[in-house]
Amino acid sequence: MRYTSIDFYRGLTIALMLIVNTPGSWSQVYSPLLHADWHGCTPTDLVFPSFLFIIGVSMWFSFEKYGRKLSTTLLLKILRRTAILFGLGLLLAWFPFWGKELDTLRIMGVLQRLGLCYGLASLLVLTLSERWLAAAAIIALLGYWAVLVLFAPPLEDPYALIYNAARLADLSVLGIHHLWQGKGIPFDPEGLLSTMPAIVTVLLGWWAGQMMQRYSADKMRAVRELLGWGNILAICGLVWDMGFPINKSLWTSSFVLYAGGISMILLAFSVWVIDTRPQSKPDEATQADETTAPTPVIVQKNNPVLQFFLVFGANPLVAYVLSGLLVKTMLLIKWDTASAPTNAYKWLYETAFVPINGGKLGSLLFALAFLLICWSICRVLYNRRIFLKV
Repeated sequence: MRYTSIDFYRGLTIALMLIVNTPGSWSQVYSPLLHADWHGCTPTDLVFPSFLFIIGVSMWFSFEKYGRKLSTTLLLKILRRTAILFGLGLLLAWFPFWGKELDTLRIMGVLQRLGLCYGLASLLVLTLSERWLAAAAIIALLGYWAVLVLFAPPLEDPYALIYNAARLADLSVLGIHHLWQGKGIPFDPEGLLSTMPAIVTVLLGWWAGQMMQRYSADKMRAVRELLGWGNILAICGLVWDMGFPINKSLWTSSFVLYAGGISMILLAFSVWVIDTRPQSKPDEATQADETTAPTPVIVQKNNPVLQFFLVFGANPLVAYVLSGLLVKTMLLIKWDTASAPTNAYKWLYETAFVPINGGKLGSLLFALAFLLICWSICRVLYNRRIFLKV
């Protein structure tokens, strides 16, 4: 049984993540490539939950060799991966290390959330029965809603930026100086409390993987099941939005259902396009790893689109960390010009892309060029069968 679509979907998610993270200018970005300012959901808001979702899908298949039961060996492996992902996130936030005080280091972040969600979701799926796992997911979603409502200050909007319980909890536990400052005040969209519903996003991927294996002999049946459940989840999220707004920054429970449903629909489309078509001869296999490397890939050598995304799917962690390091390094290289100070990132955009188009198109072209640079490096690793994992 083999689903190349899992590797493809992982690579597509990484590619979209790189595009939305590196525009030439943040003042020149097409609206679908921006996060919703607060309530609501744009295509960009679906990228991060898609990656958590596909981690859950991959977990279903990779844990099969352990009988999907927790053992000492597997527990140590889970703890090690969780710690490494969290540590890499801290190091990336701390980079370039000099001139950055630890007492102002942002503790949470994308890789930190990936690590925590992977670790906690793994323990749940390996220790709970299906019935109790479903109950845990429902309790997490309803409980998070209750916490936001019950612990907001009196007479204040429980879903507002300033007074939401997720922010207040992070302020109490992490401290004001260890939170993201991107919205003008200390607030972390990858905070501790909002990790609770994000774990359910991984669980939705776990159940999607279960469906895929159940109907592996009839992949069109798998497509129909994924489409059906995806639509149900997305509709439930939209209905819940009327009382509990869809909000990626708060990772609201309605957002979990809506984004999880969309992820399931997109995975169904990937399975239909890729895995229900005749496959070419399998290429050399790679070792499966649910967080940082693909399961063994069947390479369709005559399909350049599939090949492109499989390169990212083979080394997603490398692509993400590499992009972060490149951006930070370019921003560190500064000099003065006749008009104003500049840096390598800004100079490259204004020199090479603004002359082509000074608006949103030029900014997007910069992001695509940056994407190709990261892809080229990952391609070298891919050709040499180097798949870095934790």
